[in-house]
Amino acid sequence: MLRAAGVGFGDEVVVPAFGNVEVAEAVTRTGALPVFADIDPVTYCLDPDAVDAAVTARTAAVVVVHRFGRRADLARLCRLAELRHLLVLDQSEREVPYDDVAQRRQRAAYLDTRLRGVQVPDEGDGHCYQQYVVRVPGNGRPDRDAFARTLRGRGVDCRVPVKTPVHRLPEFRRCVALPETELAAEQTLALPVDAALTKRDMQRIVSACNSLGGLLQPAF
Repeated sequence: MLRAAGVGFGDEVVVPAFGNVEVAEAVTRTGALPVFADIDPVTYCLDPDAVDAAVTARTAAVVVVHRFGRRADLARLCRLAELRHLLVLDQSEREVPYDDVAQRRQRAAYLDTRLRGVQVPDEGDGHCYQQYVVRVPGNGRPDRDAFARTLRGRGVDCRVPVKTPVHRLPEFRRCVALPETELAAEQTLALPVDAALTKRDMQRIVSACNSLGGLLQPAF
């Protein structure tokens, strides 16, 4: 995709650090340099203002990755790209069948109204809930990880969506300020909303999460 678009040695490509390392690896394979920009805290996709701040004279492209079933602000990113003479490369998520999306949204709505002590995801336009990602407040990663361990012990199949931002990996380590990316990596947790879940499964998820309210008191 990048080579076909003419990206190569000496170019810079703006990419998110909150997500899979494969995007940054694809950039380096062309001889270009991945430049990390921060995310929007609601969509977990690239923040157009952060992208604008990351652009230099060597920037050739922006790789847009949609996260968890929420779409990036492509309209703003494309306007920015037009002004700055950049390519926008859109990496879409795997599509979920329509019937599954409807059932995921139904389960997400159930969790939205019943979960306590965690920050539920913003519904947004067209959210198809590839993953139902909440934020666990408190002391960041220690509380989130303890919360996740306890849920798993109670039979809830939760997972940390991004354990380490790409700019913190040894091969891509950058001294760059990405506060929203760092906070999301410390707080986010994906809860199950698969179409196969029964009402009893959903009740168990709510009961397990809400019983942990004492763990979620923020540190002062």
